[in-house]
Amino acid sequence: MVGRFESQKDTVQELTESAATHIGNIATIVTGAVRDVARETGDWLTDLIEMREAAQRAQADELRGPRDEG
Repeated sequence: MVGRFESQKDTVQELTESAATHIGNIATIVTGAVRDVARETGDWLTDLIEMREAAQRAQADELRGPRDEG
């Protein structure tokens, strides 16, 4: 027969293990979300940089005037 103290110790141990497991799972979810947000933000900024550079090239081409094709 298990004594009261040992039963309480087992309960605390189970609760601690369960909490650690759930907290670990939550941390994994949060870490993945932060990673995904960082990746999307980086991709978006890359798109913005590329659009700005393309606009600058188009403006420079326009300032040079029409090219002779022949």
